[in-house]
Parts: sequence; C-alpha cells; structure tokens
Amino acid sequence: MDVKKTKVAQSKLKSYPVIITLALFILAAVWYISTKEMSSSVKRSDLLLGIVKQGDLQVEIEGYGALRSDKQLLITSLTSATVQEIVLKPGAFVSADSVIVQLANPELQQHVNSATQELSQRKANLRQLKLNQKRELLNESAAYAEMEASYETAKVKLQALSGLIESGIVSALSYQESIVQEAQLKKRLAIHKQRTAALKSVNQEAINIQLEQIKQQQGQLDIAQNRLDRLTVKAGFDGVLQRLSVELGQSLASGQEIALIGSVENLIALVRVPQSKAQQIFIGQQAIVDTRRDKIMGTVSRIDPVVVDNTVEVEIALPNQLPASARPQLSVDAVIITDTLTNITYMERPVNGKAYSKISLYKLDDSNNYAQKSQVEFGKEAGRYIEIIKGGKVNDSFIVSDLSHLKNSAITIDSF
Repeated sequence: MDVKKTKVAQSKLKSYPVIITLALFILAAVWYISTKEMSSSVKRSDLLLGIVKQGDLQVEIEGYGALRSDKQLLITSLTSATVQEIVLKPGAFVSADSVIVQLANPELQQHVNSATQELSQRKANLRQLKLNQKRELLNESAAYAEMEASYETAKVKLQALSGLIESGIVSALSYQESIVQEAQLKKRLAIHKQRTAALKSVNQEAINIQLEQIKQQQGQLDIAQNRLDRLTVKAGFDGVLQRLSVELGQSLASGQEIALIGSVENLIALVRVPQSKAQQIFIGQQAIVDTRRDKIMGTVSRIDPVVVDNTVEVEIALPNQLPASARPQLSVDAVIITDTLTNITYMERPVNGKAYSKISLYKLDDSNNYAQKSQVEFGKEAGRYIEIIKGGKVNDSFIVSDLSHLKNSAITIDSF
C-alpha cells in the first residue's frame, strides 16, 4: 500500500506546471482582450500632430477679400445715346484723355447748331442796337450843340444890350425880352444835358439786357456742346479700366452706367473676417495682406458696422509704393495682428479647440507609438495657434486631428 500512495503524489506534482501555464495563458488572453477593448489602432499618416512650444505669439485674425482702388470714377451717360464704337476693354491702362467709348446722338448735333445760330443772331442784334444808340446820341449831340450856340448868342446879345440900355438906345422892353430869352435857353440847355445823360443810361441798360441774353444763350450752347463732347467718353484720370458695362450698338438712357475707372497706385484691401472675432479689431492695428506673390504691410482704417453672412468687412490702408503683383480686383488673404502674447506656452489649434475651453486630447508617450487621453485647458487663440494654460508642457506632442469618433481612452499608432 505504501507503493501505491507514492505514485499518486508524483502524478499530482507532474500536473502543476500544466495548470500554471494554462492559467497564465488565460490571464494573457483576458489582458489582450481588455486592451483591445480600451484602445484602437490608428495610422500615423492619418494624424496631424501638434508640439507644445514656448515663446512670443501674435494674436492674428485671418480674413479674405480683394484689393480695391481707393480712388474710383463711375462714368455714366449724360444723355440718351447709342454705342457707336468701343475703343478700350476692361484691364486697359488709361490716362485722363484716353477715349473708352464713342457714342452717337444726331439730335445733340442739331441742338448745338440751333444754339450756335441763335447766339450769332443775338450778337448781331447787339451790334444793331449799338449802332442805333450811336445814331441817336449823335442826333442828341447835334441838337445840344445847336441849342448851346443859341444860348451863347442870347448871352452875347444880352451883354450888348446891357451897355446900350443906359444910354437909352435900346428900349427897356427889348432888354427884358433878351433877359427872358437868355434864361429860357439856359434852362433848356440844362434840361437837354440831363436828357442826354439819361439817354446814355437807358442805352447802356439796353445793352446790358442784350448782353445778359447773349450770356444765357452762350450758356445753353455750352451745355449743348458739352453734351455733344461727352459722347466721346474719356477716362477722366490715370488708372485702369475696371469695368465696361456697354456693348456695341446698345441704346443708353440718361444716367446709365458706361464704365468704372480705378486708380492703380492708390489701393486698399477690403477683407471679411468672422463676426465672432470682429470685436477684437480696432482702427490702427497692423495687418499683412498676401497677394500670393508678395506680402504687404497695412493698417486697419475702417470697420464696417454691418454684418453680412456672419462676416464683417474691414478696410486696410496700404502704402503708396506697392509691388507689381498688387492690382485692382485681385483676390487676397489678410492677417490682422490684434495682440502680442509674451512668453506663453502654445501649440497648433486642434480641430475642436476653442479659446478659453477645456477638451480631451490624445497625448503621445515618449515612444510616439501610444497615445493616452489627457485634458487640456486653453487660453487665448492666435490664428493657427492657441495658448495652453494647463495640461501640456514644452515638447509634448498631441494629436490635433479630429478623433471625436473614437471613444477609447488610449490608441496605438501604426507606422504603416
């Protein structure tokens, strides 16, 4: 019986390693399954990583828009007309005397001819009036001279009779008649002189009336001539033809748009920024306008108070000297610098990251093959970057891609 007991004990000892191995295998399987349930595998090529940095950061607001001429001239039709010839097309550089379009209106030419004839007739009437007045004044001068001669004769006669009356040669009656005649002629001479002065005044007023009529007629002729000259549409100042709103043979009404001329050197940038960020923008802030070829420094000069499609228009003043790539109507991007953050911790802004918020991001470990969810608190936003207040230190790597569809607290990163 002792031999039998020994064999049972040895059999039990031999079965222990198998049981331990099986238990370890079961534990490994449970750990592997639980790990699989808690983490997912993501390809590295599908991820965008953000590295935490420290330093100065400019708070920037991005916008988009186009360059516009600071000086523009809208040319319209002064009268109804027909487009006879198109000389220049949009994009052409023009000077003040450059002809853009030639219009036609036969009625204007007829009006000018009629006004010219009427003006010539009024000038001829003025010359005739002056001749008549001159003839009338000559007659008055002749009558005045004759009357003056009669007065001088009566005056001499009275002087002669005054010496003879004392000697009794001339009767008292004749002497008194001479006195009365001399006085009457003197009075008539004074009246005639006043009448001549009044006649000159009346004649001058008649001339003034005729001159005023001539002036009015000249004004009508100038207006008609100006309308006729405006049929030759000119640019008005040096710049570029930005828009041509007519076609050959088109009939235009009075006041209808013909063309838009814009300056080439004096340009501004009109950009639209998100309404939510517009309150951070103030007049005088610096901005950078990107033409895709050059970057131009500018200054915010105006902020439109009207909101359109959740955006606000901002006007940026540009320097006088601009690169060759800057042209009117050119689409541009702009960055407005609203603030400078000094010595802060920051990273590239995650897809769902917002200023002054807390979100969970996947933080990579030292091997960069495993990422664990970690809560990060953000501060101010600066364009592509955002300030980190808590949850990250310099050189930490976070996944900034949108992984909101993953519910795992940790992920593994595949190299392929």
